Amino acid sequence: MLATLGLMRLVLLGAVLTALGMLGWSAASTPWHIFAAACFSGAGWALTSGASINAMITPWFEARRPAALAMAFNGASVGGVIFAPLWALLITQLGFPLAGAIIAAASLGVVSALAVLVLRHTPQSLGQTIEHAAPRTAIGPDHAPLPPGRAIWRERRFTCLTIGFSLGSTALVGLLAHLYSLLSPTLGAFGAGLTMSLITICAVVGRSMLGWILPAGSDFRRAAAINFLIKMVGTSTILIALLWGAPVLMLAGCVIFGLCLGNTLSLPPMIAQAEFTRADVGRVVALVTAVNQAVYALGPASFGLIRDLAGSGAAVLATAALLQLASGLILLRR
Repeated sequence: MLATLGLMRLVLLGAVLTALGMLGWSAASTPWHIFAAACFSGAGWALTSGASINAMITPWFEARRPAALAMAFNGASVGGVIFAPLWALLITQLGFPLAGAIIAAASLGVVSALAVLVLRHTPQSLGQTIEHAAPRTAIGPDHAPLPPGRAIWRERRFTCLTIGFSLGSTALVGLLAHLYSLLSPTLGAFGAGLTMSLITICAVVGRSMLGWILPAGSDFRRAAAINFLIKMVGTSTILIALLWGAPVLMLAGCVIFGLCLGNTLSLPPMIAQAEFTRADVGRVVALVTAVNQAVYALGPASFGLIRDLAGSGAAVLATAALLQLASGLILLRR
């Protein structure tokens, strides 16, 4: 769709679908209304998130692209911090339908204005040149172009990247869906809420640190593997704290987990840029993002089933830790 519509039109379409989804959620009166609204909001999110963000950044940055991507993805985290209480305030004061209409109109207006005024430009249209690129590692442009069509799935470096991040993202989304309820028995309802906010702050800090510390041309695949393994340590620490009832240890585990959380989204584009030819980067990012979203959408329900069958929240943490370990090991297999 990016090649057909162009970035500006793609983001405009995503903004319209997201706004329709917001209106649908806020006006839903029966369960099928919710499912219909989810189709619109989900499609809008897909058109304005991972692959689109990479397409926005790519024309402008190369040597500093890791830092630029980290900053761009941090916008999603900051947006979550701002919009969650804003939604709650507007719903309380104005009711859900009116609050949904206001947020939808504001979001559509802001995103549309940015798309028209900013995204229609390229460095070439403004007479600018892209920043000087840092030297690439041997794993980058020396690779042959990826095969067309379905043959790409027989390319080991692509399949390992896709499977590794699909498993890791499933662990992340599935665990986050249950984490508040897992923290509450040890930290209390208020403490668990504050800890979830702390995790979000740590995600912004961790993503920013990785973006600024690692220059373009670094071995981002190895960095991703280490990121998943450290996140496994954080998850395992939370598990031990849950079993022991140790609040301080639980907070430490949440900080470790949070510092690695945000990199799960920002690392795939960095790996694609470092390991694949420029012509293949957009395709790789789009496919990896699509597969990740399809797989991790099953995370919350799957983890809920595991929790019900095991009769314990510890099973959720143990499953997440094992998936993170598997993700790290798979990514190391190029």
